[in-house]
Amino acid sequence: MSVISLCEITAQVRAKRERRKEARPGELLSAALELFVEKGFAATRVEEVAKLAGVSKGTLFLYFPSKEDLFKAVVRENISGRFSEWSDELESFQGSSAELLRYCMSSWWERLGSTRVSGIPKLMMSEGKNFPELAAFYEQEVMRPGDELIRRILQRGVSSGEFRPIDMKYGVYLVLAPMLFMTMALHSCGPWSDPESPLVPQEYIAMQVDTLLNGLCTQSPAPQTLSS
Repeated sequence: MSVISLCEITAQVRAKRERRKEARPGELLSAALELFVEKGFAATRVEEVAKLAGVSKGTLFLYFPSKEDLFKAVVRENISGRFSEWSDELESFQGSSAELLRYCMSSWWERLGSTRVSGIPKLMMSEGKNFPELAAFYEQEVMRPGDELIRRILQRGVSSGEFRPIDMKYGVYLVLAPMLFMTMALHSCGPWSDPESPLVPQEYIAMQVDTLLNGLCTQSPAPQTLSS
């Protein structure tokens, strides 16, 4: 074997190792997401995450000093780190506010609801009380920004005259409630398992949006009757 070819092989091996090193955080986050959703936060052990990702426990701690740090990284990678992108998308939307609301709820299902990520809200609802630091983190990085996005959509409609004025605090929950129901149903035994009456996500979302809009849209004044 020539010196040149040996050098080339050495470089290829080094490059492969570097690529593998760069891929490790993503592989660890993917493994952690799967286990957190499947087993919950308390029951998931870092050894299991490392094993699923194909690395040692020590390697995991090089990237994430604790299980709490690992969970926060999972949330940032899959949810809170995307709010800037979603905010820009809201700002650039050209259609009506009714179309925007429909688009956002449908997009939520496609991007989050139908994926493993939707198991994170369920996890926080069931375990957040036992881990107050994580609950505070989740409220700060997910709940508040998420509420604000929904509020901006509703306010857009009110400001344009498409939606009637409402209490925004509770208006946000009108939008959140059907999505949270979908999350709970997907990750627990519920209507999804009824073969005679299956819940079709897209149809459910469409009906929820129509119901919301019929309650939000401004109504034409009732015709006045002529007095005799």
